[in-house]
Amino acid sequence: MARIAGVDLPKNKRGVIGLTYIYGIGSSRAGEILDEVGVSHDTKVNDWNDDNIKNISLLIQNEYKVEGELRTEVQTNIKRLMDIGCYRGIRHRKGLPLRGQRTKNNARTRKGKKKTVAGKKG
Repeated sequence: MARIAGVDLPKNKRGVIGLTYIYGIGSSRAGEILDEVGVSHDTKVNDWNDDNIKNISLLIQNEYKVEGELRTEVQTNIKRLMDIGCYRGIRHRKGLPLRGQRTKNNARTRKGKKKTVAGKKG
């Protein structure tokens, strides 16, 4: 089993798909990494030899910000927005959508489960 950047890659998947299990690596970046190392995109993760795994791991470690380091940076950026009190920071603080979406009807992912408000009587 290949372990890169602290993540166990699924061994029965293609290399491009397997690398996307690492936080911070999407499909296009996975393709770039495999091209740079010289591994075929169609080769399954369990068919990689130790040399391939070592080269991929070194490349990711030296060139890209992934996993814990990236998560920390993202959280720091969000905290900075909240501290300076900008619009996006306030929306983060209140748990509302940040990018101009409507909140009257939808936005349930961001707002959470519905809180029922009692209707008026009479």
